Order: sequence, then structure tokens, then C-alpha cells
Amino acid sequence: MPMDGLTLGFMARELQETLKDGRIEKVNQPEKDMLVLLIRAQGKNHKLLLSAAPSFARAHLTGASYANPADAPMFCMLMRKHLQSGRITELTQLGGDRVLKITIENKDELGDSAPRELYLELMGRHSNLTLVKDGRIVDAIRHVSGDMSRVRQALPGLPFVPPPAQDKLDPAQLTQEALAEKLSALSGPLDKALAASIRGLSPAAAREIAFRATGLHRSELSDLKLPQLVQVVCAFFSRLPELFQPTAQMGPDGLMADVLPFPYLSLETALQKPYPTLSAALDAFYFGRDRRDRMNQKSQTLKRLIKTHLERDEKKLALQEEELTDSAKMEEYRIAGELLTAQGYLVPRGAERVELPNFYDPQGGSAVIDLDVALTPAQNAQKYFKRYRKARVAQDLAREQKEKTLKEIELLEQALFDLEESETEQDMGDVRKALEDGGILRPAAAKGGKKKPKQPESLPMRFEAPDGTEIIVGKNSAQNDRVTGAAKGNDTWLHAKDMPGSHVIVKAEHPSPEALSMALRLAAWYSRGKGAAVPVDYTLRKHVKKPGGSPAGFVIYTNQKTVMVSATEGEIAAMKRL
Repeated sequence: MPMDGLTLGFMARELQETLKDGRIEKVNQPEKDMLVLLIRAQGKNHKLLLSAAPSFARAHLTGASYANPADAPMFCMLMRKHLQSGRITELTQLGGDRVLKITIENKDELGDSAPRELYLELMGRHSNLTLVKDGRIVDAIRHVSGDMSRVRQALPGLPFVPPPAQDKLDPAQLTQEALAEKLSALSGPLDKALAASIRGLSPAAAREIAFRATGLHRSELSDLKLPQLVQVVCAFFSRLPELFQPTAQMGPDGLMADVLPFPYLSLETALQKPYPTLSAALDAFYFGRDRRDRMNQKSQTLKRLIKTHLERDEKKLALQEEELTDSAKMEEYRIAGELLTAQGYLVPRGAERVELPNFYDPQGGSAVIDLDVALTPAQNAQKYFKRYRKARVAQDLAREQKEKTLKEIELLEQALFDLEESETEQDMGDVRKALEDGGILRPAAAKGGKKKPKQPESLPMRFEAPDGTEIIVGKNSAQNDRVTGAAKGNDTWLHAKDMPGSHVIVKAEHPSPEALSMALRLAAWYSRGKGAAVPVDYTLRKHVKKPGGSPAGFVIYTNQKTVMVSATEGEIAAMKRL
């Protein structure tokens, strides 16, 4: 995980340099565990993101846009009261650990200037964001009661107690004597010994320091000379700020695997990519992961509903198929009735079964017919005709119901795909509305009897090809309708063949090979095939029609060409988004 104590130290220095004396203009809380401060500093606006999310706790400047809830949470309102119009006087890391302290000077109710401290603790599931004034907690983004922790509570009005200090050395005050004393009591791999002795070191950072100290990827503490070792390690920490060069560690798939405050000599240099700032690198690393994780959490209820409906429909379809199979016997009933009507005189009185010549059989065979002994041959014939008519009605109904069930399954599968591709709550709202329009879900009732506010229209993805051509990609059925509907007749339209997927529009009649290749890969990736040898159809928009009354995203098209396309997540991530 990139936001260890070592990285936070560099981030604190970067933020101090950028935001010192900055004025807090706005305070927003887009998520329950995230605060975004708009700060005016050095003639520019900056957005400082502070997240206490268990899996994605972090602090950095961000260029991303986050949708805010219609009604600001109480914590946000309180933060606005205490922080808005305040001036940031200092941003520091506490003791080399994963705690960031932001000091804000602001006026109180009497107009007197009073400092506040905002503490962000990056401690995994214990992460928190706490506002403190005069040594007492004003509020915390995550309340911790005595039932939850006997060691340390986080409730309004309680004295603020910093996180318990680890029995490790502060890297900013590291001395050779103290480090030698720590290491002399340990054994085993050097990197593990360093992580156990110095605060804020992740396993990757500890391995890098061990490599720089020894030149070896793995070394045992017992094999090293302690005086020389502590001298090299202390020298490394003393010149740490000089090493600052934000770097992204890329994986073999072309995606960011880690964020480093400086190039790691212990890792392959070809897979390390420089970034202008540490904030920019962390913003790129976290945004997609955090967004996907949050959307997965928020969409779980809707996803379960869709899967439940799918399971019901699949069972219903099996029963309808069975009914159609049973109703196929209706011809046998009709033939039995015809044979009994024409040859009833051949039926012996009281017979339970009769074999009659079957003049419908091209081979001239016979038919064995079961009889009700209480009925005459004519009455038995009428009974078979009645069964025939009943079977024919059942077949028509089953065929009609089967067609309806197949359409519903198609809608549900598309909705499930759309939900996986949702990036915002507006996208998720589009999916729910499509299910409501399809009669699968009931419209959500407005809270408190108020009229439900109109949901903002979600936006499709936009990409730019190497030659500057714009490519638009719908993320769900509603967006597919809008994207295709707004396209010009001579724009190029693409879609994965015979599977749920995005409508892709290339704003060109004859796109360049580079633009077409990019659009084909986008259509393949944003489909149920996820880029693994996906057949993709493409044609001009004017050859794409939407039948009247068809569900969202459904179209028919002609004059298409089909290409087998593969795409990887790394290729898609490298494409330029607008």
C-alpha cells in the first residue's frame, strides 16, 4: 500500500509547500469517510482530499471531481462552521508515523482568532479524521465508543489522545546509537528488522532501504557489520528529502501497481514512471480503485435484486420450455379424436384401449388409443378434442410467456453488466430506472412524502484518439440510447456482437486506422467479453435503428463489418480520457 509513513512524510512536505497560508474556501463530504477542502493558496485553487476509508486512507491534492450528496451530512456542516474561511498555518507528520496534522487558524463565535487541529490517521480499519479545538474533540468522521475500544475513544467533547506511539524510532530523529541498540536485539532478514525498528516503513520501503544499505535483495542481519550498517542507514534518512522524485511503479499489465516517493533501486527501473508531483501520482493510483470499491459497495443491494430476478426468470423459462414440450403432444390428441370419430364402429364395447388404422401415417401404420370405458367412442373423441384445444391454448400462452421471459432476462443481463460499469451514483440511477421502466422494480418512493428530485443526467465516457478524433462510450443502456441518438448519420458506430456492451461512437465517417483500432478495443473491453477475443460490429450511425417500444439500449443495424478484437485493462487505462 503506497500511503505508508515514509510516503506520508514526503506528502506532508509537499502539502506544506503548496498549501501553507492557504485559505479554506469550501468544505465538502462526498463520501461518509472523505472530506474535500477547496483551498486558495499562492494564487491558485487546490482541492485537498482527506480520506479515512479503511482500504484507501490517504491525503493528497486531487484533480478529480466528486459528486456531493444533495443534503450535506452533519459532520460536513460542522466542519464548514469550524474550517471555512480558516487559514492553514502548518501541515506536519507526527513522529514519522501515519498521522497527518493540519493546523487551521480561524475565528470563533466571539470573533477571536483560535487554532483548530485536523488529525488524519491512516491506520487501515482504524483510520479516522478528527477535528480538535483546545485539546478536545469537536467531532470525528468515525465515532469510537468505549464498547468499541477501551484504549482510545473518539467522541465529541472527549480530550483528544494521539494514537499510541509504537516502540519504534522516529526516522526524523534517528541516531546511530539508538538504531544500533534496536538492531542488536533482533535477528533475521535485514528488511524485517528495519521495519520493526523504524516507524512508518512498509515492507516494500524496508526492502528498498535494506537493498541500498547492502546492495543485496536479501540479507541476514547476523551476516552484517552493525557499525557500518547503522551508519549507512542513518545517512540515508538524513538525506531523505533530497531523494524526492515521485514515481509510479507499473505492473506488467501496464497498470499502476504502487506509488513511490523516489525511484526504488531494488525494483526494475524500466517499470518505473516519473510523475510531476506525489499528489498527481496518488490521485491516478487511487481514483479508479476507490471509485470501483465504493460503487461495488453501493451497488450490492441492487446487484442482489437483479440476480434474484435472473434466477427466478431462469427457473420460469425452464418451466415454460417444459410446458411447450408437453403441449407438443396436442397433435396426438387431435389425431386420436379424428380416428375415433371416423372409425368409432371398430371400437369394441367396454374396451380400455384400441388399435386403429392411422390414415395420417405415411407408412400406413396404426395408432394405439387409450379409452375411458364409461364413455362411448364419440364421447372419447370429444374428450381428446377438448384436450387438444386446451393444449393449443397452453402452447400459445407458454410461447408468449417464454418470449416475455427471454426479453426480461436480456434486460436483467444488460442491467447487471451496466451495474459493473457504473462509475457514479448517476450511472447506478440509470440502471435502476431501466429496471423500473421494464416493470421489474417498483419506482423508489420519495422520503418524507416529498417529491423525488429529478436525477442529474449521467455522462458517458469520452476519449481522444492519437489523431485527435473524439470517441464516446456509453456506460449503460440509458447512456447508449443518448450516445447513439445524438450521433450524426456519418459517425461510426460500434458494439460487441451478440452480448451486452457499450455503444461506441467515433466522430468520423472514415476514422483513421489508429482511431478505429482504439474504438474497437473500447467496444471489446466495455462488453461482457471484457476484451477477450470479442467479435465487434461496426457500421455508420445511419444504419442503426431503434424499434418503437423497444427497451433502452436496444437497436438493430445493417451494413456492418465484424472484427475479432482483444484488449487489456492496461491498454484501456493508457488511453486519453477527456
